[in-house]
Amino acid sequence: MGVQSLAVACGALALCLALAMATNPGFVVRITQAGLDYAHQHGITVLEKELAQLKLPDISGDFRIWHVGKVQYEISRLSLRSFHLPYSRISLVPAVGLQVSISNAFAELDGNWRVKMHFIRDHGSFDLSVENIYIKTDLKLGSDTSGKPTIDTSACSTRISNIRVHFSGKFGWLYNLFHKAIESKFRKILESKVCESVARSVRSELQPYAQTLPVTAKIDSMAGIDYALVAPPAATAQSLDVDLKGEFFSLAHRSDIPFPPLALALPPDHDRMVYFAASSYFFNTASFAYHAAGALVFEITNSVIPKGVEFHLNTSTFSAFIPQLEKMYPSMEMKVRLSGPSAPFLNIGPDGLSLKPVVDIQAYAILPNSSLAPLFLLSLTGNVSAVIDVKSGHIVGSLKVGRLKLSLKHSDVGTFQVRMLQSIMNVLASNILLPHVNERLAQGFPLPLPDRIQLSNILVGFHQNFLLLGADVQYQPQGRR
Repeated sequence: MGVQSLAVACGALALCLALAMATNPGFVVRITQAGLDYAHQHGITVLEKELAQLKLPDISGDFRIWHVGKVQYEISRLSLRSFHLPYSRISLVPAVGLQVSISNAFAELDGNWRVKMHFIRDHGSFDLSVENIYIKTDLKLGSDTSGKPTIDTSACSTRISNIRVHFSGKFGWLYNLFHKAIESKFRKILESKVCESVARSVRSELQPYAQTLPVTAKIDSMAGIDYALVAPPAATAQSLDVDLKGEFFSLAHRSDIPFPPLALALPPDHDRMVYFAASSYFFNTASFAYHAAGALVFEITNSVIPKGVEFHLNTSTFSAFIPQLEKMYPSMEMKVRLSGPSAPFLNIGPDGLSLKPVVDIQAYAILPNSSLAPLFLLSLTGNVSAVIDVKSGHIVGSLKVGRLKLSLKHSDVGTFQVRMLQSIMNVLASNILLPHVNERLAQGFPLPLPDRIQLSNILVGFHQNFLLLGADVQYQPQGRR
C-alpha cells in the first residue's frame, strides 16, 4: 500500500472511531446571552472586589539628569483605595468559549515616595488615579474526567491610557521628572497585576462555583441521575450549550441502557435566560432504572383501598363476574399484584407526552393460612397522558389514564368474560394505582443546577423527542434565604 493510500485509510479509520465514540446527550442545558449577562453582573462584582485588594510591590530605581547627575527614587506602601469597573460585557466566541471585555475602568491609589540627588533629599506621600483601563480576557470552557465543567483564562490583556499623580513636597520640577521616570514602570506592573488578579478570581471563584453543577443526583433509595458532561460546553453565536449524559441509573446495580439517545434539534428560543432540553431518552432511562430496581411492582389488598370507594377486594365481589370463584374460594380476601413485563416508554411530540404501558395483573386468593392461591393473570394496556411542570428546581409531573383494555393471559379458575372486569380494573387504576404513582411524580427529579440558583418565569414546550423548559434565573448569595 502506498503512503497516500495508507494516509487515507488511517483518516477513514479515525473518522469511524470518532463517530463511534460520539455520544448524543440525553439532556441539554442552553444558556442564552441574557443568562450570560445576568451571570456576568455577579461575576464583575466579585472581580471588582478582587481587584480592589491588589497588592502592589515597591518600586525603586534611578535616572540621570543632564548636567545634574543621578537621581535615586523609591515608591513604597502602595495601597489601592478603590477599583471600579463601570462598563463591561460578556461575549460568545464560537468554537472558543467566552470573552469578557472591560472598558473605562479606573482606580485610585496612594503611597509614599522618597528621592535622593546629591545633597537634595525629600520624601512625602502621593495620590494616584489610573483612568481608562481596558481589560480583555478569554475564558476557556472544558470538562474534567469526572464530567464536571471547567473554566480557566486562556488569554488576558490590560491597557492603561492615563495615569495622574499628585505629589506633596517642595521641589515641583523634580517631581515632574520623577513622575515621568516611574510612570512606565508603574503602568507595566499594574497591567501585569490586573491579569494575575483576573486569573486568580477565575480559579478561586468561578471555577469552584462551576464545579457545583451536580454530576450525579441521588433521587431516592433506588435511583439517581447521571448529569456528567459528554462534551465540553460549546459556544455558538447565540448561546452556550452544555451537553449532559442525562441518564437515570439504579443505585443497586448500574447496567447499560439498551437503547441510545437520539440527536436533539433545539429551537432558537432566546426569551429566557436558560433552557433545559429533557429528551425522551432521559425519561425512558428513568423507567428502565426503576423497573430494574423492582420499583414498578404494586400490590393491592383490601386494606389499601381508600375509604369512600364502595369496593371490596374479595372473591365475593369478583364472583359476580366469575361465578366459580365463590365455590372454589368462598368469602376470601384477595391480593392483586401489578407489574410491568417491561419498562414503559414515554413518547414526546409537539402535542405533548404520552405512554402506552403494558401491565400484568396477577390476582390471588388469600387462604386461611395466609398463603396465596393464583386465580388469573390479565394483561392491561391503555393510553396515559402526562403533564409536566417545574417546581423548586425539580421536574414534576402527573399522569392521567385514558381508555384501558384487558386481555386474559392465564386462568386458574376456568374461563370467564374478561370485559366484565373492566369496571373493577378502572377502579383499581384510577383510585389506587394512579394516586400512588402521581404522589411519587409530584416529588420530582432535580434539574442540573449549580448552588444557590432559583428559577422563575418558567415555560414548558414540547418538541419531537424532547421537552423544552425555559426559565429565568435568580442567584442567591451566601447568607441569604
